[in-house]
Amino acid sequence: MSYTARVVKVMIASPSDVAKERQIIRDVVQEWNAVHAEDRKTVLMPIGWETHATPAMGDRPQAIINKQLLRTCDLLVAVFWARLGSPTGVADSGTVEEINEHLASGKPAMIYFSAVPVRLDSVDEQQYEKLRAFKADLRSRGLVEEYDDLTTFRTLFARHLAQQVIASFGGGDPTGELDRPPPAARMPELSEAARDLLLEALQDANGAIMRLTTMDGAHVQTNGRDFVEPGSARSAARWRGAVDELHGLGLSEDRTGKGEVFFVTDAGYHVGSLLGGGPG
Repeated sequence: MSYTARVVKVMIASPSDVAKERQIIRDVVQEWNAVHAEDRKTVLMPIGWETHATPAMGDRPQAIINKQLLRTCDLLVAVFWARLGSPTGVADSGTVEEINEHLASGKPAMIYFSAVPVRLDSVDEQQYEKLRAFKADLRSRGLVEEYDDLTTFRTLFARHLAQQVIASFGGGDPTGELDRPPPAARMPELSEAARDLLLEALQDANGAIMRLTTMDGAHVQTNGRDFVEPGSARSAARWRGAVDELHGLGLSEDRTGKGEVFFVTDAGYHVGSLLGGGPG
């Protein structure tokens, strides 16, 4: 069945040395769509110069990319490793120009830096020094994230994306035509998976939800129940997404910061009681 949805364009910005991270971003965005798009009436569209830019003349290459892609994007995700990129004539690199223009428009950006070890003989020292300076500049303007390996990057980005979509783009009616009560007066919009997971977690003695990856696959567990179907990547994406959703809505908290064990918050117990899951 077809449905009307809001389209959120996600710009992927990076130098050339993080191709694996660019693919992870696309994969995580599509996993979010598979789990949440219909429930939230929101579709995330990954945008990159390699897939969306078309040949054009009459301006700087980066200026053309900005006009064709960047200016209509709603969210920017940038990743760096050991390179900053090539100068554009306006900024130290295309990625830097994209970040600065996107931030100047008042739109949200999520910026990551890889701490994966790199061979010293492969590092361009000038590039690396410019990267360090830009990283310091960004830290003076907001929060950036570091990761030690690709698995950690995927986990962090999936959680951050779920939180960012909820915080910046909401969900539900994409036309904005429905009258809605103030946020404090209504229930948060939960996907079916997030609702089921929360209600089960209310029955757990510690209100704990575990999201783990072991040798035999992904697991999302609470109250002695594992929600992920063995061997099903779609099921894993669905239930991992549900964990991110509850966390993004403030209905659970990650006390260790590792993204593995979450605990139902007071708000989570209250919402659970409204759903019929116990006293609030």
